[in-house]
Amino acid sequence: MHLLLLALFCSVVILVFKSVHSIIWVPWRIQQHFKTQGIGGPGYRPISGNAGELQRMYAEAESKSMGGLQHDILHRVLPDYSRWSGAYGKTFIWWFGTKPRLALADPESIKEVLLNTGVSYEKIGFSPLSRPLFGDGLAGLNGEKWALHRRITNRAFNMERVKGWVPEIVASTRNMLEEWEEARRGRDELEREVHKEMQNLSADVISRTAFGSSFQEGKHIFELQEQQMHLIAKALRNIQIPGFRYLPTKTNRESWRIEKEIEESIQRLIDNNNKTKENSKNLVSLLLSTYKNQHGEEETLGVQEVIDECKTFYFAGKETTGNLLTWALVLLAMHQEWQTKAREEVVQLYGHTTSPFADNLSELKIVGMIINETLRLYPPAQTMARVPTKSVKLGRVDVPVGTQIYTTMTAVHHDTQIWGEDANEFNPFRFKEPRKQLASFFPFGLGPRICVGQNLAMVEAKIILAMIIQQYSFVLSPTYVHAPIQSLSLHPQYGAHIHFSKI
Repeated sequence: MHLLLLALFCSVVILVFKSVHSIIWVPWRIQQHFKTQGIGGPGYRPISGNAGELQRMYAEAESKSMGGLQHDILHRVLPDYSRWSGAYGKTFIWWFGTKPRLALADPESIKEVLLNTGVSYEKIGFSPLSRPLFGDGLAGLNGEKWALHRRITNRAFNMERVKGWVPEIVASTRNMLEEWEEARRGRDELEREVHKEMQNLSADVISRTAFGSSFQEGKHIFELQEQQMHLIAKALRNIQIPGFRYLPTKTNRESWRIEKEIEESIQRLIDNNNKTKENSKNLVSLLLSTYKNQHGEEETLGVQEVIDECKTFYFAGKETTGNLLTWALVLLAMHQEWQTKAREEVVQLYGHTTSPFADNLSELKIVGMIINETLRLYPPAQTMARVPTKSVKLGRVDVPVGTQIYTTMTAVHHDTQIWGEDANEFNPFRFKEPRKQLASFFPFGLGPRICVGQNLAMVEAKIILAMIIQQYSFVLSPTYVHAPIQSLSLHPQYGAHIHFSKI
């Protein structure tokens, strides 16, 4: 009995010691390590870190309007970085639970991290909470498994493949514009909530290019992912109790149901694709194909791996391109002079009726500059995170292994020291010449993990913008409220109502 009590006592002592070590001693030591290098930040709080303050800052930012049609959005979409960088400088340390996070807004350091120069920086794996949305797709993988998925998806998204999808993009856009004309019939102008419209249009394009099917067949998947996104975005701002996600709470049960339905829906579309063999150039067919690697060995993805990649492309393709198009239309509605410049370019190339085609999209120079300036001011993602696999020297800073490094894209994109005093103004002419400083503009990332769907996103955005500008002039609705908000991707909190007039 005494031996049992002694063993129990020793176990409790060891458990307490380990808890004190991981919850108090290790964070304190890391905080001191950075402090001696001149890197400050909000003080560490045991267990929760700075998560409570983070939640309050986001809630406060989202409860206030922007106060006009201006593009200085950092304080609203990254209120934590905006406030803490003002107090501690552009590089600082903060805490999410017991995890240290190093904020970076220096292009040279960001370039070193994202290009993996001389040391391995891994992508931070998805939180188990967000895994239902992306599965084990490319965006969350590391190591050899990532390399295999990347090799196969690179082939599926190369520019020649994307050019082959131009007719599908044109067809989707034409369908939307025909619906607009039907709704406008008998009226001089038409009001549309373009955020929802562009999300639906991007969803239609992904459905056609992924499965050779119409939006209606994939609509259910998008509706389910939208529900899943809101559940996950809300949960990610909270510190999670270990094992809590396995409990049959109301939220967890709903998330499990949605995940099961998404996987079953994608599986049915894959099965239909295999049965009909209607389109060997669609994304699913390409992902299911066998390829030979540089050693002549055959490589292929399993069905579950294809399902996981489809989850990623469904979500990322719809969200990223839909939000890019939304903000581009909002900006052109605000800045009529650029809308006129873009229209003159489009009409000169295609007239008022001819649809864009693949061979001369590169001639849409002004449209391309507008897209880049939109991505600069309103990038879909606000940060990109990496973690070093060993202790590294980053500029003048020694970074311990396991420190999560957050590159703050929006802060860099709006930095007056990089872009000039007019950094928060809309000026597409910035992109008349290529950028010399590589990491001053990185909406799709940099290096080996640059977004694999970049070609499709840019081609899709050019075509859709050109076709809208070709037929309509537009202004913001009097009801529009400018309120960018970050929820996994950057979107307008109250939608984007725009008035369109037929040219």
